[in-house]
Amino acid sequence: MGTNTEAQRPHGPVNGVFGSAYQLAVLDALSGDEELENAYYRELRNTLLATSQQQNLSLTFFTDIHRLIASAGEYDGFIAIGPGQHRHADIVALHDVMPYGVFIDVNPAPNLFDSIQPDLQQTVLDALDTATAAGMRRIGFIGSLGRMMGAHDYPEDPRAMAFRNWTERLDLPSDGLMFVDGPVSVENGLALGRRAIETLGADGLPDCFITATDVIAVGVLQAFAEAGIAVPRDVSIISINNQAIAQYTSPPLTTYAIDQRALVNNAILLLIDALNEADPDGVHRHILLSTKLVVRGSFVPRD
Repeated sequence: MGTNTEAQRPHGPVNGVFGSAYQLAVLDALSGDEELENAYYRELRNTLLATSQQQNLSLTFFTDIHRLIASAGEYDGFIAIGPGQHRHADIVALHDVMPYGVFIDVNPAPNLFDSIQPDLQQTVLDALDTATAAGMRRIGFIGSLGRMMGAHDYPEDPRAMAFRNWTERLDLPSDGLMFVDGPVSVENGLALGRRAIETLGADGLPDCFITATDVIAVGVLQAFAEAGIAVPRDVSIISINNQAIAQYTSPPLTTYAIDQRALVNNAILLLIDALNEADPDGVHRHILLSTKLVVRGSFVPRD
């Protein structure tokens, strides 16, 4: 496998199970700190590294989109990971010099590049169905603000948008039960959990909260613990991501697992397929992968 040193070209051809001799780059928009809110993307990067080793793929990592643009002539295509939001003008400039690329987990330029993403809107519907099957009707949502798609900034995260849409369609009460603000962080989850308690009162909480990410859920659990609210006795929590931290919270989180290996494998296959077709003006493909509920202590579904 090639080195992950930025801007150093990998040594040797890419000759793996994927049957490619292409030189591939990785746009790694992940900061180097060890904050929990980046844990999901660190796990995704590690999965990409492990998969590339198993498949004998040579990858070169770039943390700066401008350096990747400058080195574009050395590579056939790229895979992008990480939560960093690139300027749309920079993504257009990258497409001009490297038209083949796949974004994992996000979709910042659907008209320029392919993408592989977890189906978060379906996940929210699955969570609502799981909660209502357990006899719950008052279901709330706690999450962060929106993310970029193309040249637009969405005011709501897709999970919050899906929650609002599906609760209306399913005739579930949601007025006053949504707490959406701030970044994806434990601190913000703590603040939103406290806000929910202050707004609704300890006795007015819903039957269940769906949290947008495990990181948010960690902060929510802290807020509930400091207020003496027991999970799941007083309120249940269903989360999304199934990060490593989910099994170590108190109680451990019931959460929807995103199959990162499937994300990575499909991203590589999609990129190689596009390179083999060699049609930079072809139709772009956006694949959604389902998630799977991992039951732990914060919510127990009905048998």
